[in-house]
Amino acid sequence: MNRKIHASRQDKIFYICNAIFLSGLLLVVFYPLYFVVIASISDPDAVNASKVVFYPIRPTLEGYAKLLQESRLWIGYRNTLLYTFFGTCLNVTLTLLTAYPLSRDDLKGGTIILGYFVFTMYFNGGLIATYLLVRGLGLYNSPFVLIILGGLNVYNLIVTRTFFRNTIPKELLDAAFVDGCSNWKFFIRIVLPLSKAIIAVMIVFYGVFHWNQYFNALIYISNARLYPLQMVLRSILIQNTMVSVQVVDEFMMKEILEQERYAELIKYGVIIVSSLPVLVLYQFAQKYFIKGVMIGSIKG
Repeated sequence: MNRKIHASRQDKIFYICNAIFLSGLLLVVFYPLYFVVIASISDPDAVNASKVVFYPIRPTLEGYAKLLQESRLWIGYRNTLLYTFFGTCLNVTLTLLTAYPLSRDDLKGGTIILGYFVFTMYFNGGLIATYLLVRGLGLYNSPFVLIILGGLNVYNLIVTRTFFRNTIPKELLDAAFVDGCSNWKFFIRIVLPLSKAIIAVMIVFYGVFHWNQYFNALIYISNARLYPLQMVLRSILIQNTMVSVQVVDEFMMKEILEQERYAELIKYGVIIVSSLPVLVLYQFAQKYFIKGVMIGSIKG
């Protein structure tokens, strides 16, 4: 028997206020993304004059056309895809292999080992020591430095360890041992299939990190052929925003003005080009991501 539940006046006021607040919050978050999209296809003069607010002015795809004609862009895409794929595989593997043993109560000295990991979150050798280490290992100006460096994130390790402790019951491990299951077999056949949510979350976390990283490439990579996408986009923007102080003649002045317009034209397109793959990846991992961020909030 279905019974209708009538909301009280106070509940209705709460729902209305909640809807207004969330709508305002959505607008604050969504509008900057929307503005970047419409600005990327608008005339740069209209954007600089603050005429682009709710819809594109004099729509043009010239910026995207010029940006996609850059051969460096495709090299950067290729490099970043490789760095992201192999780096994420390494990161997720190291995180899972480290977090699971630390989640076990029968690991002797597990708390001390975890303390060492946490210590590195707050104290490290610094940039100079890391640079010397990278050169000493022969990783300078090598693609492997962008894959290996930062192979394990301690925060992600703690999140994954918490997931294992709250999700994999000790009784399941005891039952598996009674049936003659080894630790490795239990980890591969039972733990990993039950950990799809946290694996997907770690893939998103590490994947976004590798996709957006530029600092390590800025410090440890000097070969432009090895630049990731973010470094390529940075160099394109810098190249097209550098204006000579000395103007030789009218032709030179016209060329400089055209270069400035080109820079304004591709500025917002660069954001779209670099962010679109990450947004697409998130759609596939969204349901697992929602489960992963709720780790530890509900137990039962």
